Amino acid sequence: MERIAIVCIDDEREVLDALVRDLEDFASYFRIEPCESAADAEQVIEDLIREGWTPGLVLADHLMPGTSGVDFLIALNSRPETRAARKILVTAQAGLEDTVRAVNRADLDYYVRKPWKKSELHKVVRRFLTDFVLENSSDPLAFVPVLDAPRLFEGFRDRGAPAPS
Repeated sequence: MERIAIVCIDDEREVLDALVRDLEDFASYFRIEPCESAADAEQVIEDLIREGWTPGLVLADHLMPGTSGVDFLIALNSRPETRAARKILVTAQAGLEDTVRAVNRADLDYYVRKPWKKSELHKVVRRFLTDFVLENSSDPLAFVPVLDAPRLFEGFRDRGAPAPS
């Protein structure tokens, strides 16, 4: 099974802890990396790649000291080794201009407004991790217990391989 990571970025420790806690259901299949800044996330992603992990999903707050979440996601999208990662902005503070910039320049996949509901967050994360796995994993069925099983089976079938019975 591929080694895929979820990177969470928020400068408020309580919010970051809540985000990581709400993603615990995914932890047996995905490495979850909390980061308190864009600079921290940049280093974590470099380390992940060096260790053979693929950043599959990045959830970023927008307003943070130093580099904003939108600017971080734009930079992430410009790198070939991280371009495929799904990008979700988790914030209550991004204005329309920043959000449009994130969509147009970072290929933003989704916007989650703070405070989020755990069920909504799970639905969004499951959807975009399923997309990532279908496009980037050689063994998408390994993720059936935690992701969207019908879509994984359909994607596996569409590759020309019979689905296991």
